[in-house]
This record gives sequence, C-alpha cells and structure tokens, in this order.
Amino acid sequence: MENSDISSAPLSHSPTNSSSSSPTPPSPPTVVMSPCAACKILRRRCAEKCVLAPYFPPTEPAKFTIAHRVFGASNIIKFLQELPESQRADAVTSMVYEASARIRDPVYGCAGAICQLQKQINELQAQLAKAQAELVNTQIQQANLVALICMKMAQSPQESPQQLVDDFISTPPHSGGAYQSGMNFFEDNTSLNSLWEQPLWT
Repeated sequence: MENSDISSAPLSHSPTNSSSSSPTPPSPPTVVMSPCAACKILRRRCAEKCVLAPYFPPTEPAKFTIAHRVFGASNIIKFLQELPESQRADAVTSMVYEASARIRDPVYGCAGAICQLQKQINELQAQLAKAQAELVNTQIQQANLVALICMKMAQSPQESPQQLVDDFISTPPHSGGAYQSGMNFFEDNTSLNSLWEQPLWT
C-alpha cells in the first residue's frame, strides 16, 4: 500500500523546472586596458609586457613626447632593455630632463645648466674667501689692540683700562710696532680684496 502511494506521487521538481527558475549569474565586467602614452602617441598596440608602459602612463603624454623628440622611441626602448628594472625609472627621469634641457637650449643642453651652476659656485667661493680674509684682519686688529692696552697698563698701572682705551682711540700710537704690523696686514688684505673683486672670467 505504501509502495503504491510513493510510486503514484507526482514529482514536483524536475531538472528542466530548476534550470528555468534559477536566475542567471551576472557576467563579469569587461576591463578595457588603456594603452600607455608611448604606444598611444606611436599609434601602435600596447602589449601586455610593454617596456614603456610602467614609465609613460597614459595620463602623462608630454613626458614621452619630450623624450621621443630628442632620443627617439627606438633608442628609448633599447636603453631600457639594456638596464635592470631597478634602474629604469631613474633612466627615464634622466632622459626626460636631458631632453627638456636640449629643447630649451639646443646648443649646450644640460652642459649649459651645469656651467651656470658652476659659475655660481665659483662666485660664492670667492665671496667666502673675501669674508674669511676680512675676519682674519679684524681678529689681528683686535689682538693688536689688546696687546697695546696690556703694554700701557704695564707701563702705567695707575690708569684704568677704560682710560687707556680712550687714550688709544684719541691718540693711537702710530709708531708702535704691533700697530704698524697690523696696519701693514690691513693694507695687504685691502689689495687682496681688490683682487677678489676682479671678475674670474671674461
């Protein structure tokens, strides 16, 4: 009796019914790969392992335009392929900088900028040497003044140091050897400073 009931019971689920009622899964979104700036400018297909793509993104087309104008695409690719990946980013930065300098100054390029910087360094070194000579001159004058005050105090201990300084300022001992040597050093440094004021190059 129980077997007849089971066999006569209708099947409520069939493979056709389950497949028709279940929703279809959504298809994955299509990823559109934008070509790098180099391939876009060269109007060629950007391969998956394009050597230029990591260094010339599509958002910076001017970067490749400048380098391509001076070095050429084939030379850029050759340079990058000969270098390890750890040095390629610095090489691209250097090529872009050199190309920009060559476009600004077609005659000298980067050499012009380097020479200008070297000229500024030479001028600063000359100013530093002049300041150092003036500092030494001031220190020697101060030492001579202290020596003269000490000598005066030894000769006349009853006078105060302030009175000695006032007497030295009012009537400086031009005949003193220390003072005369200080003046000679000052004259020598004056001529030295005039040499520094002359241009280092024409």
